[in-house]
Amino acid sequence: MGDTALIIIAVAVAILVLFLVILIVKMMKTVDEINRTIGVVTQDADVLLKQADTLMGKTNTLLEDINGKVATIDPLFTAVADLSDSVSRLNHTGNTFATRMKSTASNAGKATAVVTLGRSASKLFTKRKKRTEEKKK
Repeated sequence: MGDTALIIIAVAVAILVLFLVILIVKMMKTVDEINRTIGVVTQDADVLLKQADTLMGKTNTLLEDINGKVATIDPLFTAVADLSDSVSRLNHTGNTFATRMKSTASNAGKATAVVTLGRSASKLFTKRKKRTEEKKK
């Protein structure tokens, strides 16, 4: 009976060792696959980093170009603001003229208002022209 127990124990240990060997072989295959995957991911990451670096360089160049162009058109916006101011003043002068025309009944008063409007417009555009010439200097 002792020999039978020893044989059963020996068979059980042999089966256990067989399962452990199978498990170890499968684990080794899994580890090999993980190593290959890590290699591929590393190569892809290197390529992506190089492409991102190139993209950042191009983006910086484009941003510098845009900043230069914006600096170039800044005077245009200043000129538009000045023109808007001039038109606003001219509009105010026209409204004042119209008010004077309504209140003035004689032709002499109308003629005076027209001359006044002409002088105001002349002064306005002369000042504008002088400011433009000064900015160019």
